[in-house]
Amino acid sequence: MNKKYFGEFGGAFVPEVLRPALVELEKIWESARKDKKFWKEFDDLAATYSGRPTPITFCENISKKLGGAKIFLKREDLNQTGAHKFNNVLGQALLAKRLGKQRLIAETGAGQHGVATATIAAKFGFECTIYMGAVDVARQRPNVFWMEQLGAKVIPVTSGTQRLKDAVAEAYRDWTGSVETTHYLLGSALGPHPFPTIVREFQKVVGAETRQQFLRAQKKLPDYLVACVGGGSNAIGFFHPFLKDSKVKLIGVEAGGRSKKLGEHASRLAIRPHAPKGVFEGFFGEFLQDASGNLAATHSVSAGLDHPGVGPEHSFLAKTGRAKYMSATDSEVLAAAQLLMRHEGIIPALESSHALAYAFKLAKKLPKSKSIGVNLSGRGDKDIFIYARALGDKKWKEFLREEIKTL
Repeated sequence: MNKKYFGEFGGAFVPEVLRPALVELEKIWESARKDKKFWKEFDDLAATYSGRPTPITFCENISKKLGGAKIFLKREDLNQTGAHKFNNVLGQALLAKRLGKQRLIAETGAGQHGVATATIAAKFGFECTIYMGAVDVARQRPNVFWMEQLGAKVIPVTSGTQRLKDAVAEAYRDWTGSVETTHYLLGSALGPHPFPTIVREFQKVVGAETRQQFLRAQKKLPDYLVACVGGGSNAIGFFHPFLKDSKVKLIGVEAGGRSKKLGEHASRLAIRPHAPKGVFEGFFGEFLQDASGNLAATHSVSAGLDHPGVGPEHSFLAKTGRAKYMSATDSEVLAAAQLLMRHEGIIPALESSHALAYAFKLAKKLPKSKSIGVNLSGRGDKDIFIYARALGDKKWKEFLREEIKTL
């Protein structure tokens, strides 16, 4: 297989000004990944600063309630900054140091990648700029607050649909004009080569730990792994160490949104047929497109899955049949989140709740001898405004009214 591609998907389609940066990044990456000192520094910081390894948690109450398969959560919500995002950010920041860059830029939707990037920039002393769609700035205000407190400059993007894809476009524009001093710390397993591979390799720690933890606690591997899929970094990191274990079924869950109508969801692989192919964001992949071939509008209750494209390796896994891709609607997601909160005392990110929604449905259909591992990719603190609005919490609205009076 061409290392720049996953089957037909991937590659690097960027302006000429960025080609030297990608070549340099690949060279530094190839050197670093073979360097024991690099991985020792990564592992030491992962342990002492990020809090790895994260545990797996058996959802005993929900498993009993559903009456089927045993459900386990891989607790990436307990990772530094509250999500899996920090694994990739830590690794890429170490690469940026080797590249001699002084500045980090990043795109973010839900804000978790932005917070993680701002955190590592503060730790390592990088200047930091975060691009975020104006719609996402409004619905993820807590994360915007923390990014700014960490010293990052957050730039609301008001072009296009004012969501994640527009933040990506602005980040590329910035990088084009500042490539000599800046590293674009891309947040998901997509974009031009070598980003999909680099992000996956840093996120593989999630699946590697899960594998060891299941073997230690259950004396066998899980029967199913379920993870949400936006760009796909948490899922590919979760899945990859199990790709050769054919008995472990891999299921990615996309944003089913409000309906199957274009513009009402963000499902690229679960729909039939798959989203049309094309070149966007620096790679050849599958993207939701309108009749004119432009990126289509998307919708998800979760900002982090509200994106028209998906990582090229996921397209490859879907095409080969090694992984299956399903979707969960906004209403199913909110119900699953509430179930986890009320019965296990864990507050999930809305992104992660897509995986929960499908896993809960799946568990009912399976015998008690089966087990399901779910990547709880993030915690739900950031989603408090969305949760409160969606669930119609009157006390929260009253609290906000009183807070406004004090400003």
